[in-house]
Amino acid sequence: MNIRYASNIEFITKETLQELFLSVNWESGKYPNELMQAIQNSHSIVGAWDGEKLVGLVNALSDGILTVYFPYMLINPSYQGKGVGKEMMTTMLNRYKEYKNKVLISYPNAVDFYFKCGFSSEHGATPMFISELV
Repeated sequence: MNIRYASNIEFITKETLQELFLSVNWESGKYPNELMQAIQNSHSIVGAWDGEKLVGLVNALSDGILTVYFPYMLINPSYQGKGVGKEMMTTMLNRYKEYKNKVLISYPNAVDFYFKCGFSSEHGATPMFISELV
């Protein structure tokens, strides 16, 4: 497996994004135009590519100095458990190493992965959402 990592948004298309998001059954994949705009408006991204196929993505939103939030971190199921996510998250954490707050929301099946990346849950904090995705 020869995975290439890139921070260039110009390699990403609506179709490659949609395919990746639908591979993990995320509702966002049903809205390719909005999803593309969301990724374009990111503070930074790291994509993982197997040839022309986008197999992983992590993006960051940030205030530019103190806090960074990672709203999307996903890997095509065929590539999970092969170090792709670890490589992408390590790149992002190095990019934002001076920031005091690094925040994400994890689904239960990914909690162990994020613990290995250095994240922890915050005592007394509860994630809250208002979502219009159906």
